[in-house]
Amino acid sequence: MARGGWYFCLKHRQVEPKSGCRAADRLGPYPDQQTAARALEIAEERTKVADEADRRWKEED
Repeated sequence: MARGGWYFCLKHRQVEPKSGCRAADRLGPYPDQQTAARALEIAEERTKVADEADRRWKEED
């Protein structure tokens, strides 16, 4: 892993090291460039899982 990991810049839509854009404009850190390149896909998967958990929790009420 690069020192500080790898990030996906939302502003420039590209992978960058820790020394890249400001934290508010990016996702990460990720362990490698390939994983950082999948940042949006990973975020979408995590959102789906969280939404499903919320749905199940509301159904229990």
